[in-house]
Amino acid sequence: MQKVESAKRYQAVAVDTAPPGQLVLMLFDGALRFMAIASAGFEEKELPKRVEVVHNNLTKAQNILRELQATLDMEKGGEFSERMSALYHYMIAQLNQANLSKDPNPIAIVERLLGQIRAAWAQMLAQSSSVAA
Repeated sequence: MQKVESAKRYQAVAVDTAPPGQLVLMLFDGALRFMAIASAGFEEKELPKRVEVVHNNLTKAQNILRELQATLDMEKGGEFSERMSALYHYMIAQLNQANLSKDPNPIAIVERLLGQIRAAWAQMLAQSSSVAA
């Protein structure tokens, strides 16, 4: 129990002190982690537990995607923000479909898309930090 509390405190400090770009990366990582847990949940033999694991983790991933969508600056971001908003909407809909039909295939689609976005974001952060140094 002590390890869990220590991990939660560490995570809270990491979130509180992270720069905005790093926070976005952490959100991508969280959504991908919840989708991986949901995908693994399909292997659960007990139906009630399978439904619970899949539902809860897909809901968490959708909430993160909604947060990412809500933080887009539609005025300054222009066409890029509009396209990202549409892409987040698509990903949320795919996870909703996976949850309703208890089908892991839409999760794989979203994991691939979000993984690509996360990789590009991480590369952009690395490049901007090396330029600043």
